[in-house]
Amino acid sequence: MNLPINQRDAHSLAPTPVVWPRLILGSTSPYRRELLSRFGLPFDTCAPRVDEIALALETPRDLAWRLARAKAEDVVSQMHSHASAADVLVIGSDQVADLNGQALGKPGTHDRAVAQLRAMRGQCVHFHTAVCVVRPATGFAQTHLSTVQVRFRELSDADIEAYLQAEQPYDCAGSAKAETLGIVLLSRIDSDDPTALIGLPLIATSTLMREAGADPLRWRAALTSGPMAPLLL
Repeated sequence: MNLPINQRDAHSLAPTPVVWPRLILGSTSPYRRELLSRFGLPFDTCAPRVDEIALALETPRDLAWRLARAKAEDVVSQMHSHASAADVLVIGSDQVADLNGQALGKPGTHDRAVAQLRAMRGQCVHFHTAVCVVRPATGFAQTHLSTVQVRFRELSDADIEAYLQAEQPYDCAGSAKAETLGIVLLSRIDSDDPTALIGLPLIATSTLMREAGADPLRWRAALTSGPMAPLLL
């Protein structure tokens, strides 16, 4: 049945609800989870199954870049293996501390953390944080690397021990949490994205999400716009 012209016009001008992808953080890190939650968007987390050991002759920068991409791609693979046909946008990230070209990972133990902080005292350390955004439905897959330059104070052994006893940052690359008490170990931070040092560069993440067709600002606004809020697959 043909609609009257005025009804057809009204129908053609009716806004089409935007369908946003399912957002997945390819990490179980509480630090990255907290950072991504600042966007105010619904998201799930999924643990990537990736071996984080560096390849022969691989630089710390290249290691962070490769692992971020590998984590995102592995989570995409897990989604497909679960027969999920939904539009997903996956974020993978990795951080590697770089002391004079040597990669410093998560210490895991008190003794290793002591050794890391002793090696870094008075030194300039580069923290390379890579983020990869993949949206298989559109073929989008891009990676960005942010580097933060951190200068450590000339720490005494007593300083190191006091800090480690207080914060126990054994799950952090470089053995320090700059967002909390670890800031007292530093004399200078140079960065174009303060969240990169914590583990997920939000400026780069939001840029990649916009390029992938999932602008966090528009998405957040849509979620709070009442009846026209978008559907989430």
